Amino acid sequence: MSDTTEQKDILRGGQFLVKETNCEDIFTPEDFNEEQKMMRDSVQEFVDREIIPHKERFEKKDYALTEEIMQKAGELGFLGVAVPEEYDGLGMGFVSTMLVCDYISGATGSIATAFGAHTGIGTMPITLYGTEEQKKKYVPKLATGEWFGAYCLTEPGAGSDANSGKTKAVLSEDGKHYSISGQKMWISNAGFANVFIVFARIEDDKNITGFIVENDKENGISFGEEEKKLGIHSSSTRQVFFSETKVPVENMLAGRGEGFKIAMNALNVGRIKLAAACLDAQRRVTANAVQYANERVQFKTPIAQFGAIKQKLAEMATSAYVGESASYRAAKNIEDRINIRLESGNSHSEAELKGVEEYAIECSILKVACSEDIQNCSDEGIQVFGGMGFSADTPMEAAWRDARISRIYEGTNEINRMLSVGMLVKKAMKGHVDLLGPAQAVGEELMGIPSFDKLDYSELFAEEKEMIKKLKKVFLMVAGSAVQKFGPQLEEHQQLLLAASDILIEVYMAESAILRTEKNAKRFGEDSQKEQIAMSQLYLYNAVETINSKAKEGIISFAEGDELRMMLMGLKRFTKYDNFPNVVKLRTQIADKLIAENKYCF
Repeated sequence: MSDTTEQKDILRGGQFLVKETNCEDIFTPEDFNEEQKMMRDSVQEFVDREIIPHKERFEKKDYALTEEIMQKAGELGFLGVAVPEEYDGLGMGFVSTMLVCDYISGATGSIATAFGAHTGIGTMPITLYGTEEQKKKYVPKLATGEWFGAYCLTEPGAGSDANSGKTKAVLSEDGKHYSISGQKMWISNAGFANVFIVFARIEDDKNITGFIVENDKENGISFGEEEKKLGIHSSSTRQVFFSETKVPVENMLAGRGEGFKIAMNALNVGRIKLAAACLDAQRRVTANAVQYANERVQFKTPIAQFGAIKQKLAEMATSAYVGESASYRAAKNIEDRINIRLESGNSHSEAELKGVEEYAIECSILKVACSEDIQNCSDEGIQVFGGMGFSADTPMEAAWRDARISRIYEGTNEINRMLSVGMLVKKAMKGHVDLLGPAQAVGEELMGIPSFDKLDYSELFAEEKEMIKKLKKVFLMVAGSAVQKFGPQLEEHQQLLLAASDILIEVYMAESAILRTEKNAKRFGEDSQKEQIAMSQLYLYNAVETINSKAKEGIISFAEGDELRMMLMGLKRFTKYDNFPNVVKLRTQIADKLIAENKYCF
């Protein structure tokens, strides 16, 4: 194993909080190899040819068009990027699978949802948990688009509490098949799926069990009408009813009671892929807003020249750049972890499962951050368009409606916020991430006399990186004190978890952007990265404001007396800039570049 792989092996999921990362050790979109660039270009060409010209049809609930596009995507190999070659897939690495998901999802949420549901939760559970026979039977058909998959987990009474489903699986007297009965809802691709991953409970088992169920209306499978939805209009979403549907025993996925584990691990991959699915949407929304702002003249001036519009364009582009930076950083960490496991003799399934599971915290962080960024981006896009933004004749209102689902599926953002902190605390308790030592060190620092030494900030990002270190201390201070105070009961204090998770999210996102830009400035020169430097500084400024607010909310809600005073003083110390950035100047610089290029150009 090479030194670099060993070096990267050291940084486990969640350790970004307590270990310093060198910019050379992270992957950025500028590191795409030739094969990845070709794949990106071919996906973009496919979207521009097959999807963009038919935007209106997608808004008019043309489910047949979605199926047709999916078939074409299958013929080009896009549905099989993550599938090993022995099952007719392309067997590409994790970063490449992220890239395809990113660029195929930006034009319409209907295709983004159909693609994500099929390649992720529809195909992946069989690829990762299926027996060799199951894989050979189903995966080649799913990888090529001959068949489509869907995932049946949610029920009327089982949403976020996925393990509480009432669907039953009863073993036949001869022991040859299970009879499944129950109701599933919000099933993406239900209208054209050939095979379902269905979760049901056997007897009174503690955990649900997964099954591969072929779609056969003669076998007790029926459907509700297409759901009327706010957005993703051409994504087929129906209820699916099973009435004593017979499923051969050999179609059980993994073992009895393993369904909850399958569901949770499938969601980890789904979360980071959902983050990727929000990226090109942000690029496109920003580009549309820039182009409209350049064309729209008011008071004899293109509105792009007004400061109020520049502020919006700059913030939109910044969130896209930062989301991209963090998503590909995590994707490469996962890919490296998968490769390390493959080198040590793990099977493909084992390596992928464990590789993604290692970075489950980052997957939740990215899901929350990118889904909220595309919502804000499309909302500001409407505002840039003004009255025209509210019209269905322009692209913004559909983008806004499609974006809204991203905060709900793959686990709501509230669930993912609490999960990210909860998983981090569990990792600390298992000794996988040393939070206790650094948290104690922060406590001691608060008791000591602060240093008044002036630091040397002459190098690029010297102050910003110092600020990131301090923001990590804010999280350790707040979360460490909360864990000390509430112990295992912390999970009952949801509002504190939500506040702590926002600190965690902002630290990861801000650090990712700074590391990406620093790496590129070192190899391409600072002059080539002027706007990227501005975006990294702008995002960090906004992150500091968010962290200050959320940390204060947490501290004043659980601390009192001397502890309260000491923590508030610590918060002030850890969020203090020595040299404030000129925020208006940064936004103007970013916007002017966008306006000159007339597109998202980073």
